[in-house]
Amino acid sequence: MKERIDYLVELLNKANHEYYILENPTLTDQEYDSMLDELIKLEEKYPEYKREDSPSSRVGATVTSEFLKYAHSFPMLSLGDVFNEDEIVSFTERIKKEGFSPVYMCEEKIDGLGINLIYKDGVLVKGITRGDGKVGEDVTANVKTIKSIPLKLTKKIDIELRGEIYIEKKELSKINEERRKDNLPEYQNCRNLASGSLRQLDSSITAKRNLKSFMYHLPNPIDYNLYTQSDVLAFFKELGFRTNPDRKLCKNINEILEFIEEIRKERELLSYDIDGIVIKVNDITMQENIGYTSKTPKWSIAYKFPAEEVRTTIKDIVFTVGRTGKITPNAVLDPVRLCGTTVSHATLNNEDFIIEKDIRIKDVVIVRKAGDVIPEVVRVDLSRRTEDLEKFKMIEVCPVCGSKLVRKENESNYFCTNPRCEARHIESLIHFASRHAMNIDGLGERIIEDFYNFGYIKDIKDIYKLYEKKEELKALEGFGEKSIDNLLSSIEKSKENSLERLLFGLGIRHFGKESAKLIALKFNNIDNIINASIEELSSIKDIGLVMAKSIYDYFKDERNINMINELKAFNVNMEYKGIKIEHDDNFSNKKFVITGTIMLMPRDKIKEEITLRGGINVDSVSKKTDIVIVGENPGSKYEKAKELNITIWDEETLKKYLYK
Repeated sequence: MKERIDYLVELLNKANHEYYILENPTLTDQEYDSMLDELIKLEEKYPEYKREDSPSSRVGATVTSEFLKYAHSFPMLSLGDVFNEDEIVSFTERIKKEGFSPVYMCEEKIDGLGINLIYKDGVLVKGITRGDGKVGEDVTANVKTIKSIPLKLTKKIDIELRGEIYIEKKELSKINEERRKDNLPEYQNCRNLASGSLRQLDSSITAKRNLKSFMYHLPNPIDYNLYTQSDVLAFFKELGFRTNPDRKLCKNINEILEFIEEIRKERELLSYDIDGIVIKVNDITMQENIGYTSKTPKWSIAYKFPAEEVRTTIKDIVFTVGRTGKITPNAVLDPVRLCGTTVSHATLNNEDFIIEKDIRIKDVVIVRKAGDVIPEVVRVDLSRRTEDLEKFKMIEVCPVCGSKLVRKENESNYFCTNPRCEARHIESLIHFASRHAMNIDGLGERIIEDFYNFGYIKDIKDIYKLYEKKEELKALEGFGEKSIDNLLSSIEKSKENSLERLLFGLGIRHFGKESAKLIALKFNNIDNIINASIEELSSIKDIGLVMAKSIYDYFKDERNINMINELKAFNVNMEYKGIKIEHDDNFSNKKFVITGTIMLMPRDKIKEEITLRGGINVDSVSKKTDIVIVGENPGSKYEKAKELNITIWDEETLKKYLYK
């Protein structure tokens, strides 16, 4: 039976490659389905013979309660965006001024979601979402259902590579047609559908969505003797991956602009969505010498196509109240299709924005999506204003609680100053439970609004008292036992979050999630923050006086201190649990490259130890590298380090500095 299972696996994987990669099928659908059915039955009968690269994984049978976090070995950096020809010219001129004359690889920017794939001995072992670029989610079971991603490579190698998961336009139309028949809300665009499909807890649902992939990036190409992006893409093809053929090597700015214009004209005819063109230096060594900022490579940019603009009519202007009390005017529009979605509202930002553009109810306006995401009013079509419409006048009282609004000095925004305003309160509760704050699954915007209106949640502390209402919640329409149990479990889990999540969740004005990390790292626990002076707070890099005063004032309010004490009583963690960086002169601000096999500890652990001491991990040796750590069989990086006279540490030297 093992021989038969092996035969079927090899044959079906070959057929998958021919169909999805080469687009040259050799088996009929009937033949493929028949053999796959036989394989599944044999694997059920003889599970000890099931292989990791079995195509039965593509059917999807894994159901999980949550996705586990997974730290990327190499950060998944984002690209800097540019939006016009001048910015592209500036990018190429900057590289010229640094002494380089590169050829550029130009590739379509697929509008999907990034994925990191890890193979061991040529077999797929991990599929990780981008997440925040440092830590993603393990969606391996779902990735295995994507037929254009090989379960087994043509070479028995270890490799980690990146690409894009997407869904074709025709699949979106097909799925939405089925949802209309079932009176379900439609998916608004391909990107959202692809993202939602890859993050299904039931992999059998993902398997039905017909996701596809293009691979485009190898974080450590020189380890594979690849020295250009062209070589990388050819290598991916050789291993069995799909790469996007719509790409071009461009020798100068004119060729780059010609390629952009060519793709722009064909954009609507493509079977998938793109939102721009990625421009990158083709030579890998040149990339390393050009270098990186803290967030983006300096050798690559993403040119974003101009946002689609449409005309529609403003039916009304309404006002919303945010968690800080900020009043935001919003346009109610005649519904219009824009970038694949139906738009009926657009932000008008503030009073000054409306007056400057002279926006009035009943005006015909041009609307676009900022960054292809948020609808915004660009301008009024004054040629269509056929009557004397009433000028905009800002409201004077809160639309929810009726309190008088205040416009603060040197600010464009009006605020409701009533701390008990229901709208402010609901928004603050939504923010507290949100993904980047306390990350309470199952407690989204609609649920919080319902629970607030039902009287179950009126304050943050009430979230942690919901367990007392468990039986009542189960009796509510639309809430079953399983969903309530999952919600209560998620609330309980949130108590273990590190301090920075709680700080961000409190909704302190001028205070973002990155600032919360800096404060938590510096002060270690909530009590130290409560007792900190404005001077102590503002002494932290990137924490200015405005933010420091906002934090100081927040913790001088007795109501906020009472709320913190209530959360302490519910055993909500008040301490920082993240990595504490220890600056060590042997490591701090120095760039390290690791090459060869080191027996002391795994490479990922060495990198973690370097980071803990303030060092910087890089992948390739260049004149900017400070230290190369060398193990057994180090290869070309070792030779290059010697040529450049870079400091070299062997395993004993590394051990000495780590454990001094």
